[in-house]
Amino acid sequence: MGTLKIWTSQALIRWTTQHFEKKGIDHPRLSAEMLLAHILNCERLRLYMDPERPATELERAAFRDLVERACEHEPVDYLVGQAPFFSMMFEVTRDTLIPRPSTETLVEHVIQHARVAPGLTKPVIADVCTGSGIIAICLAKQIKDSRVIATDISEAALKVAKRNAEKHGVADRIDFRQGDLLEPLQGERFDYLVSNPPYIPDSEWSELERNVKEYEPEIALRGGEDGLQFLTSLIERGRDLINTPGQIALEMAAVHDKPIRELVRNTNRYENEHVLSDHESFPRILVADTV
Repeated sequence: MGTLKIWTSQALIRWTTQHFEKKGIDHPRLSAEMLLAHILNCERLRLYMDPERPATELERAAFRDLVERACEHEPVDYLVGQAPFFSMMFEVTRDTLIPRPSTETLVEHVIQHARVAPGLTKPVIADVCTGSGIIAICLAKQIKDSRVIATDISEAALKVAKRNAEKHGVADRIDFRQGDLLEPLQGERFDYLVSNPPYIPDSEWSELERNVKEYEPEIALRGGEDGLQFLTSLIERGRDLINTPGQIALEMAAVHDKPIRELVRNTNRYENEHVLSDHESFPRILVADTV
């Protein structure tokens, strides 16, 4: 009589990793670890500290369900309800985008700039289209004397952002406001205006991967015919809200590199415009000083 297979943590990770590889799932081993750690309610490291731990029947059933959903390209970050960003973990739901490493380039720039720029050691920062709040929260946490106003049109996203701010201990220094783009900021002035707005051109929408197009909030992704709808408004109308000295820093698509620089120059209201490359060396973050 054959022996009944015991599904240990190690065996589940090994099998699922191979299964995800066959299905073309991004980061197959990491995805398998995240799902199993979520089911077992433990840190990923714990999986390797006790690799021979046998999974119960209920745990296997719950894990199997998540694996099947992941194979339909439902993002693993949504399945486990959290995602890493800037060495911290943030709650994410289908009302918010999943954080990308490219956005860390924007956060890192503002942190470093505020440390050395004269008069900006206690900055007032506006974060437009805050989503899950990652930019606002990281800046508030790293720039201790900063104050942040974070806006989003989505009430559901703001609820997530507020929970993230409370989790990371900065809720007392971030004012979350609901409204369309710059509308909640009228009549105020800021040292930094930062944003990761919707910027995917309509022409590229059909080409997006399933895990993005079918699961992440469309309202946070699509930037109009050329992808510049919201970026243009932030650059042109946002200038009235930024102090001098002050700075605007916006995430954009790589295809916007040339047109967005021209847009900034044509306003005659900024200087030193340049575009920072992200972790994959793509042009990603527009930065310009006010004049």
